[in-house]
Amino acid sequence: MTSENQTRTERLAEQVSTAILAGEFPPGARLDEQQLAQRFGVSRTPVREALRQLATSGLIDLRPRRGALVASLTPQDVETMFAAMAEMEASCARLSALRMTSLERRRLETMHEQMSELVRGNAPDAEAYADANQAFHLTIYAGAHNTVVSDFTAGLRRRVAPFRRAQFRNPGRVPRSYEEHGLVVQAILAGDAPAAHAAMLRHVSRVENAFEEFAHSTRQRVP
Repeated sequence: MTSENQTRTERLAEQVSTAILAGEFPPGARLDEQQLAQRFGVSRTPVREALRQLATSGLIDLRPRRGALVASLTPQDVETMFAAMAEMEASCARLSALRMTSLERRRLETMHEQMSELVRGNAPDAEAYADANQAFHLTIYAGAHNTVVSDFTAGLRRRVAPFRRAQFRNPGRVPRSYEEHGLVVQAILAGDAPAAHAAMLRHVSRVENAFEEFAHSTRQRVP
């Protein structure tokens, strides 16, 4: 898949997941590829790829001869995934504080500084920030210098990606996320492993809280 096609598929997966989380497609509903293609103005190929992506998050079930069905994902299921995500990301932050090279630390600091451009003003660029946010976290995974831990964490992140991205639709969430990142970066640059672990643990916990706020607000808007 080319980079352009991958980006289109990711955007489509985001659009479908937003509709699911907003309650437009209730649990058990069948997601027809042709109808989705018409709705979002694309061919069936990116729709098929997007549904495969969403299946890894647990938002939908892909079943033989029945196609894609919206899964009955409970709040407890989401809580369990976020709890695992928090522990794994905190471990990556702790290891990064111990193992990142000087160059990697400078790159992380620069990345964080550049993200400030997306936060300034009364209307932060939530979409661009979400993209930069993913790169930020992946940099910390790599900085752990443990391929088993980083690969597992990245895989888990793909599962919770729709929920993590949805949080940025909450008013004020982008600047708060940036402030939380600042504490993680500060601890990693200082080589303070316990502080990096604690800061990341708090950050992912607040990500979960922000998603819950988003999910509640969208349910309230659905007639």
